Formats: sequence, C-alpha cells, structure tokens
Amino acid sequence: MSTSGGTNMNGGIQTGAKVLTDFIAKNVNSPKSISLIIFITDGRPTIGETNSSKIVANTKEVNKGQFCLYSIGIGKDVDFKLLERLSVENCGVLWKIPEEEDASLLLKGFYDQIGTPVLSDIEIGYSKRRAAYTTQNVYANYFNGSEIVIAGKLLNTSSSDLHVQVSARTSDKTVLLETDVPVSKNGDILHKEITSAEEGIQENGNYIERLWGYLTIKELLKTRMKSNSVKKREALTDQAKNLSVAYHFLTPVTTLKLEQDMNVQDPLTDISHNPSDESFRELPPVLQEQSRATGSSSKTRKKMKVSISKTSVDGDPHFVVDFPLSNITVCFNIDGEPDDILRLVSDNKHSGVTVNGKLIGAPAPVNGHKKQRTYFSALTILVTKPVRAYIEATPSRVILDSKDRLVLPCDKTATVESQGLLITLNANSNITVTIQDTISFVILFHQYKNPAPFQRNHLGFYIANSKGLSANTHGLLGQFLYTSVKIATSPTSTSSMLSQPDQEEQYLQAHNETASAMLKVKGHVIPVMKKQRKINNGKEQVDCWFVKNNAARLIDGEYKDYLVSHPFDSETPAWLTNELNETVMDSAK
Repeated sequence: MSTSGGTNMNGGIQTGAKVLTDFIAKNVNSPKSISLIIFITDGRPTIGETNSSKIVANTKEVNKGQFCLYSIGIGKDVDFKLLERLSVENCGVLWKIPEEEDASLLLKGFYDQIGTPVLSDIEIGYSKRRAAYTTQNVYANYFNGSEIVIAGKLLNTSSSDLHVQVSARTSDKTVLLETDVPVSKNGDILHKEITSAEEGIQENGNYIERLWGYLTIKELLKTRMKSNSVKKREALTDQAKNLSVAYHFLTPVTTLKLEQDMNVQDPLTDISHNPSDESFRELPPVLQEQSRATGSSSKTRKKMKVSISKTSVDGDPHFVVDFPLSNITVCFNIDGEPDDILRLVSDNKHSGVTVNGKLIGAPAPVNGHKKQRTYFSALTILVTKPVRAYIEATPSRVILDSKDRLVLPCDKTATVESQGLLITLNANSNITVTIQDTISFVILFHQYKNPAPFQRNHLGFYIANSKGLSANTHGLLGQFLYTSVKIATSPTSTSSMLSQPDQEEQYLQAHNETASAMLKVKGHVIPVMKKQRKINNGKEQVDCWFVKNNAARLIDGEYKDYLVSHPFDSETPAWLTNELNETVMDSAK
C-alpha cells in the first residue's frame, strides 16, 4: 500500500491480515505470544471500499477466526460504530481516544494491558445441575493483570460444592483444570452481601445480582450489534431494556432524566441523555446506576448565589489575584508549554481539595510578541474529604466521578449533587462546583464556531468562595488567598519598603526595571506596572498591577515548581512541604 491522502480501512485491514497469516504459516509462536491485529485510525473510510457492512464482512472473511482485532479511534472524525462492529465481530475491543487527550499516554496504557498474553481459547464450565443463566464463559484471550468475571444463579442449594472446569491453550499445549468449589457451610449457603453506601443498591437487590444484570445487558447489546435480523434485534433490545429498567442502569436502550430541584428558583432545563454503546461499556455497574436528582436530598438546600470573582486564570493564560483586604489587584502571565499540567490550588492535607490545569498550544497571532499561545484545555478538581471524588472539565464535557460516574455534555443544563459536591452546569456557558458548601469554583467554557488559527476552545477558572480552604493553601492561585500586599508609587514610599535596599536595587538593575511602582508581598519587593485585564468573557474590566517574568519573586519558587506529572496528582511537593514547615516554625517563634 502507499499513501494517497485518503483512508483505506478495508485495504489496510486486508493487508494486515494477509501479512499476519503468512507470518503464522512460516513461524512458530513463542511461548508468550498471540496473534492480534491492532487497527488505529483517526478518520472514516474515504477510498477503496467505503461501505461499512462490506468492510465488516470482508474482515470476517479474511480473518476466519484466526486472530482478534482491536480498534483504536483517535479524535472526533471517526466512525466509532464501524470500529466497534469490527472489534465485536472479531473478538476484540474498541478503544476511543478523545482529541484533547494525550494519545501517546493512552496508547501506552493500551499496550500495557495486552503486552503479556498468558492464555487463549479459555472456556469455563459449571455443572448444569448446579448453575444456570451464566454470563459469557468463553474468552479468546487472557492477559497478565486482566480478569474474567462470570455471574450466574446457583441451583440445588442443598449441595455443598460447585464443580468448575477450566480449559485453555498456551502456545504449545492445552491446559485443563477441574476443582470443586465449596459454596455452603453446615448446610447453609454462604451468602455474602456486599454492602454499599448507595441506597439504590440496597433497594434493588444485592450487588452480585446487579452485576449479573450488568454483564447480561452488555452481552445482549453485543449480540444485537452482530445480528442482521430485524426481528431478532428487536427481541434483544426488549430484553436489554427490561433488565436495564429492573436494575436501574443507564444504557443505550434507556434514558437518564435529571429533574429540577423544586427548591431552586432558577429554571433548569431537564435533559434526557441517550448514551452510546461504548459509554455504557466503559462504566462499571455500580457507577452506571441512575443518579438521583438534587431534590432527593433529605434536607432542604438553599440556593447559593455564586458570583464570578477576580481571582482567576483565563485566556492565554492570564492570572488575576485579588487582595480584598489591601484593595489591590495583581496580575501576571505564565508562559508554559503545551501539555504542561499546572497546580492551581493545593490544599489536600486540610480541606482535601486540589485543582490542576492542562495547557494546550496554539500559534501566536501574526506580528505578535509571543512565539506561541497556551490555554487550559482541561481542569481537574480533586476532592479527598470526606470521600474521594473528582471533576474533570473540558470545553465539550464534564465528568463527575464520585458515588456515581456521570458524563455531562457541556451543551446541556443540569444540576447534580453527590456526597457533598454540588455541580451546576449552564449549557455552553459555565459550571459551578461547590464543595461542602464552603468552597466554590466557577469554570467558564470558551468555544469558537469559526476559530482563528491562534484560537482554541479552552477554559477559564475562577475562585468564587474560598472560605473552606485553609491558610496553608498553595498553588499558583491558592497561595495568595490569605496574603496581604502593599503598593508604593512614589520614590519615598518605595525606599521605605526595601528591607534590604542593596539587594533589591541590584535585582532591579539586573532586570532593567524601574521602581516607580513597587509591590511588597511575602517579604519581597517587586517592580510592577499598571495594566487592565478583561475577565468573565470580557464582561468585566479589572485594573491591576502587572508582574513580569512569569511572576518571578511574586510566586514561591518559579513556575516550573508548579508542574505536576498527571491531572490527578494531589501530592504536595517536597520543596513546598519544607517551606510550609519553616513557616510554621517561624510563627511559633
């Protein structure tokens, strides 16, 4: 094959299958290897065979059940239904990589899962007189670190054992294991209830039964996808729908409706969400349960009026810090690199809250002074108290992973409450995250219908209520919440602010700065200049004192000290721990 500017899915898979078939015919597999096709694409079929049904049929014909096909779709312009059919029909799995995610990191995670094959052609059987309604018990492959879960119903409860037989193949031999698993004690069935804090699970049967329902629904949906009979597809749809309703699962054949809290005065639009097949498949059964509306709270919640604050980071990215006690506003820029993840708020030890933001790059405007622009493409709010949870926001969706896992599209309006978290999503505008009624963050969505080359869909982050954050809060924004500052614009007052005049003057001369306006913060005196910043989508204009050089001497350390390894990192760096300890010791003196 040769490149031609189009996407020849059918040709690529046919060629790959032929190469693999020829290789298998000429070589003996190593003890720890299996044959797979991994098909990666970022587009749709545009040349060669473009009919989806024919591509699926051609793939099955050339494959002939010899090996599994794993599909990976990258970005938005991908026919995921076609990729899923290709995978389902060929004992594989579909992986979806969003455009805004780090593809290399996710591909590494995919390879880590399949990198060490252990067994193939696995079949797990039970005595027919002892077990019924079992879920899938035949699997093509088993990889090191993976798991096989089978659920079913025990029959003949008077028997004390369940006979289990497992057969599988390695590259050079067949393995057969048989054993009797004890399932009773003194004639009484060992029934271990797996308790949960979720009331819905307690009301709708035990966890194991719901797990059986979840696995059975998945199998019904896969079988429906394979079927070419309209009548059979309708029957499978009805079965899946009945089980989904019975066990309260959100699936492609059911809908989720978030109802308005009657105690909230502002009207909210109810939304009905029909998830895709892949969204259902990715979520574990407990997290798929229908979420209760905010009106189900045992006590009446007052409507919190949250306003946009000055303390924020927005745009390219422009930081604004408000010091209300000093009646002073300071601003600065951080010239980071694309894919940098910056620590914005850090109070994990006390309030359990951490906020990280990931940068995305864009070309600078023509004749601009910058080489490139950067914006926040994703913001992650991590909460560890009283329970672990996180909110991940992008310009297209918001993920809440707490008691439930919910994926909310940004073009819908909704309110969700879960274990001390209150999320209010205003369609295509903003989301307010309130934590334990004492901490509130507002995230603005910036979306462009026809973006210029230097524009990217991005997010703005605003601290609306910091009452619940401790005095030890840190991060690029958090470190200033309990800090006071002074400003001097005259030479006399400037000189009086210099605690070490010689050192301060040397710094100013080295950086070619003038001392016409000086800011004193945390024992440092910093040259500043008057600027104006627009915040809140340009609705407000703020007068601020601007600090150059990536906020040198304004922030503790330098901006690179605020880089974290991944969006879910909440650890306090060693340098900051030492600094906080020194601060505590100084206070004690």
